[in-house]
Amino acid sequence: MARPEKIRLGDLLIQQGLLTEEQLKFALDEQKRSGRKLGRIVVESAFVTEEAISQALARQLQATYVDLKLFNPRPDLISLLPEAQARRFRAVVLDEADGRLRVGFADPTDLQAFDELVRLLRRDIELAVVAESQLLALIDRVYHRTEEITGLAKELTEDLGDVPVEFGELLTATPGAEEAPVVKLLQTVFEEAMRSRASDIHIEPQDRSLRVRFRIDGVLHVQMEADAKIASALALRLKLMSGLDISEKRLPQDGRFAIKIRNVMVDVRISTMPTQHGESVVMRLLNQNTGLLGLDRLNMPPRILERLRQAVRRPSGMVLVTGPTGSGKTTTLYAALTELNTTEKKVITVEDPVEYRLPGINQVQVHDKIDLTFERVLRSALRQDPDIVLVGEMRDQTTAEIGMRAAITGHMVLSTLHTNDVISTPIRLLDMGVPRYMVALSLQLVLAQRLVRVICGNCAEPHVPAPHEHEWLRYELGDTVDQRRYLKGRGCAHCGGTGYQGRTGVFEMLEMTNEIVEAINSDDSGVFVQAARRQMAGETLRRDAVRLVVKGRTTIDEAMRISNEFED
Repeated sequence: MARPEKIRLGDLLIQQGLLTEEQLKFALDEQKRSGRKLGRIVVESAFVTEEAISQALARQLQATYVDLKLFNPRPDLISLLPEAQARRFRAVVLDEADGRLRVGFADPTDLQAFDELVRLLRRDIELAVVAESQLLALIDRVYHRTEEITGLAKELTEDLGDVPVEFGELLTATPGAEEAPVVKLLQTVFEEAMRSRASDIHIEPQDRSLRVRFRIDGVLHVQMEADAKIASALALRLKLMSGLDISEKRLPQDGRFAIKIRNVMVDVRISTMPTQHGESVVMRLLNQNTGLLGLDRLNMPPRILERLRQAVRRPSGMVLVTGPTGSGKTTTLYAALTELNTTEKKVITVEDPVEYRLPGINQVQVHDKIDLTFERVLRSALRQDPDIVLVGEMRDQTTAEIGMRAAITGHMVLSTLHTNDVISTPIRLLDMGVPRYMVALSLQLVLAQRLVRVICGNCAEPHVPAPHEHEWLRYELGDTVDQRRYLKGRGCAHCGGTGYQGRTGVFEMLEMTNEIVEAINSDDSGVFVQAARRQMAGETLRRDAVRLVVKGRTTIDEAMRISNEFED
């Protein structure tokens, strides 16, 4: 393609009827005053959209306009242009045809950028026009900063040399500390974790290396392998940031700190543990800018949502949410609290740790080192005249009994318990030593849940079930199994090649009806199990997972994975 021509943007927008003379005059005056680009001014003034400007430029240059929201780039072509150059020239390689590369430019009139990319790529270029905001979002998605992180890790290795790190003289807050290799490395790791939607960062020293992994949508992915000698420096810096004892390496420690990443405040919960090759550090990232979900946004089946809302709005009783660690129990409880939190109600939470800060709610952090235990805080909380009490977890018999006694004596108590399904929950409470009558009188509703990964909307494609998947589905769908349409993610830049993007919940519920209460009071647990199964009528976690498969939200493989967690 010929070298692009220089275009006066204002004249072009006037010519194509996208701007009026008065709007252009205002934008030009603002450009003289601020020095900003004309295109940015007219977009921020809401005179014209960024996409409309890009389309106008494409028409003038007789080039193609590419909507990057609908575009799936090829990683092998993207990598032809380093990330630094892509950001500098606001350009990215889209595809190739007839020996030429098609390159998307946010500013197709930038002649210097065009010439420089021809030199860098050493190929003929066909110009395409893209919106700048879409381009930057694409760059954030497709360029993993693994090389940059690895480079910073090598720089830190060289900076440390062969001297073992004991304390943090060069890591403390001294002038220029933000330029220290360890600080730059951690900052880059945090930024990449946020970009990747990671919920946790794992820093794990191995025999000959240091491994950094991110947990994304519930699955761990290796982000970096580095020299093992930098492990102690990273652990020291993170301990300093969270106020932990940097001289103590033999015992586990827990802490938290807040950090601003790309203008977003993130709470970081940190846990250190001594291992054979050094201190393992795990950090949970809690984005404080992410609003809490309401119950209607948790994707619950309508019947379960209606019954849960009715249960938590009662003046007294206990509602339990069960499931393994990382199944979204706390999110569900907080969603309920956001609906219950009014000026007429006093709400107290007892948590370890406090994950989200809610205005208008009295939140207490358990601290075992000073004997501020669940039991002690819960006893004191009940003397504070609360209407609603949230207990982070029913960890032992004493805590469970205090919570249930509160539920019997006029308080609504919300809590969690680690069980596989709703039927095993009352049995688990009895096994903990809670009196049978207390379980029967206090418990109002049990909700069990899991999280399944959602198919990426950008690369979803039809999927033909394998024989074992077909048979698994037949259990729930019967003869209609062949009449359904199933999807699977192919893997693309939007989802990091996994085929999934985000997670959603699957649920089952057991309500304490008169029949269930009588069954709990029976000495034969089999009577209770049969009564619970009759009430549920097959509305299990497995069936809810199949519901999402049929709706095209998740894959058969993912539904089978979470079902196998609680089925024999």
